[in-house]
Amino acid sequence: MDIAQDIAGDWALDPLLWKHQVPRDSTVRQVVDLYLIYTIGGAIMYLLTAVADFYLLFDRKWMKDKQWIPGQVGLELKLALSSIPQMSVLMTIVSIWELKGYSRLYDNVSDYGLPYFFLSIFMFFMFTDCLVYWFHRWLHLPFFYKHVHKPHHKWKVASPFASHAFHPLDGFIQGFPYHIAVFVFPVHKVLWICMFVAINMWTVSIHDGHFAVPNWKWARWLVNGAAHHTDHHLYFNYNYGQYFTIWDRIGGSYMYPSKIREQEELEAKQRKLE
Repeated sequence: MDIAQDIAGDWALDPLLWKHQVPRDSTVRQVVDLYLIYTIGGAIMYLLTAVADFYLLFDRKWMKDKQWIPGQVGLELKLALSSIPQMSVLMTIVSIWELKGYSRLYDNVSDYGLPYFFLSIFMFFMFTDCLVYWFHRWLHLPFFYKHVHKPHHKWKVASPFASHAFHPLDGFIQGFPYHIAVFVFPVHKVLWICMFVAINMWTVSIHDGHFAVPNWKWARWLVNGAAHHTDHHLYFNYNYGQYFTIWDRIGGSYMYPSKIREQEELEAKQRKLE
């Protein structure tokens, strides 16, 4: 996070807030900087990605679904933008330890070599997908669902703006694995930021109802895309994974996307009639 702090400091926080008078290694400044980065940067990243997805990819037919709530986009935006500043408090508490050097984030690719750099990408996504799956599944236990996760399931039919429309604690819990990872195994600092941004974009994309995963057998088997996550919102107890279907298959919660199954059955009937 020191890279993010340096960029934010050079472009905005030093000239506008600190007036170049408070050193960047001051704990008070680090806490304030991290909070502002997560709150302002997080809101900007969410809005840019969700708006672009909504106008370029989102399947508008979902807005005609009987489970679409009148004024839903505004409600999703309201919940997300009110939750992000609260989530940022919890994210800051975790990230201050990363900024102080207690994590295993590293600066130079040469520290661990190029093969490990690429291996760490695989490790990061496999590790975090496992944790997100179990954390998400536990959030569906009656107590946690009622008090924490239920607001996100208000949207039976979601839009890209629902991606961050969480209870603040819910958003933090599902984002926590990305921070746990860097205390478990080494991750390059720039790579971590890139993956964090990519994950936020992926989170938006699986709420857009745009079934973009290629119709390849291995892809549909492995990738937990928008088609899978649509069924999670519709049917509740299936497809908890973030990027892959592996843990849903292991945990017995996998559901083949219903909309794709319907389309495949329709195509099969049409072929029989030809």
